[in-house]
Amino acid sequence: MPEWAKKILWTLVIAFIIYYIATQPEEFAAGVKSVVEAIGRLFSALAGN
Repeated sequence: MPEWAKKILWTLVIAFIIYYIATQPEEFAAGVKSVVEAIGRLFSALAGN
C-alpha cells in the first residue's frame, strides 16, 4: 500500500474515532471500561490468580 494511502486511511480512522467519542460518549466510555477489564482479566490469568 502506498504511503499516501496509509496516511489517508489513518486520517479516516482517527476522524471516525473522534466523531464517535463526540456523538456517543457513554458507549465509548463503556467500551473502554470493558477493554480495560478484559486486559485486567488476561494479566490475572497470566499471573495465575
